[in-house]
Amino acid sequence: MLIDFNEIQEIKIPCMNDGTGMMTVKMYNDENYRIIPTRIHKGGSIGTHTQNSGDDLNYIISGTGKAICNGEEEELKAGVMHICPKGFEHTIINTGDDDLEMLTIVVAK
Repeated sequence: MLIDFNEIQEIKIPCMNDGTGMMTVKMYNDENYRIIPTRIHKGGSIGTHTQNSGDDLNYIISGTGKAICNGEEEELKAGVMHICPKGFEHTIINTGDDDLEMLTIVVAK
């Protein structure tokens, strides 16, 4: 299977899950996967939510931020991955001056 993100339209999402600011994404969805190249812009966050659709894997490409998963805070920077298991509650916050760029993969179970 090949997914060409060059052919997927980029969309802007304000205040995702009651978070703050703006994020820009390209979304691929099917019955098994949700794959989302994501940029959370300066001052933005994905609001706290329960991860119901499957395990959520977030590989950080650039920028800095933090994730809070079931009350545990994790520092985000290029080269690390935040994993929120299905059923856990989490948020992701851009704490830097640049976009927090990541590749999000949700594996349906």
